[in-house]
Amino acid sequence: MIPIDLAGKIALVTGGSGQLGREIVRTLARAGADVAIHYHKNEESAKKRYEEVVAMGRRACLVQADVTKEEDVFRMRDEVTAQLGAPDIIVNNAVIQYKWTTILEQPLADYYSQFESCVIHNVLMAKAFVPAMIEKRWGRVIATNTECAMQCFPGQSAYVAGKRGLDGIIRILAKEVGKYGITVNQVAPGWTISEDRPSPGTPSEAEYIARVPMGYRGDAQNIANAVLFLASDLASYITGLYLPVCGGNEMPRI
Repeated sequence: MIPIDLAGKIALVTGGSGQLGREIVRTLARAGADVAIHYHKNEESAKKRYEEVVAMGRRACLVQADVTKEEDVFRMRDEVTAQLGAPDIIVNNAVIQYKWTTILEQPLADYYSQFESCVIHNVLMAKAFVPAMIEKRWGRVIATNTECAMQCFPGQSAYVAGKRGLDGIIRILAKEVGKYGITVNQVAPGWTISEDRPSPGTPSEAEYIARVPMGYRGDAQNIANAVLFLASDLASYITGLYLPVCGGNEMPRI
């Protein structure tokens, strides 16, 4: 057996109180990592994640921040470093939700918010946390993208615009910091089942599943497993990757 052991590593998960973030937090902790759990507004959920991590015997801390604001992200860096140490692994998972509609009807504010939560979020996290990784000559940057970035379906424009911008930032960062032993990758979930968003059994779900080669919707643990792999030494020679975790619904092509 080849284990994934993150003992001695410190991870920070933005959006750690949310649908995917909570499972990522748990999974990294199960693998031995100490975890900083970021939240923006959902303090109650973040506290539950903190209690779960501590119950596993890991160190943990809670940090509140708006990841689109420079002063908040650098304050978060200082708080996490003071409590746990400089993170070896950052998972940029936080995102702003909004209503999907056509380009002609989508408010301009939604495009700005997606740019901030996808592009600015990742830029600020790199500026705040990658310098310490460079000093260690080891680090993992993992960003959450989406299968939608390949689909470009009607109604997805603001979301896809933000996520495609994220893709560019992540690929360029991977080329800039690879020489320091830092990998920079993306996981791209499909329509994912989570604890409080179970499989609804609706016509729209049936239509979605019909397109998925594996024949079912994935869950948050599937996404967390991909993050865990990319955070581990098993993925030490993988960087610049856009990894769909969607049962084959989208497949990057050569």
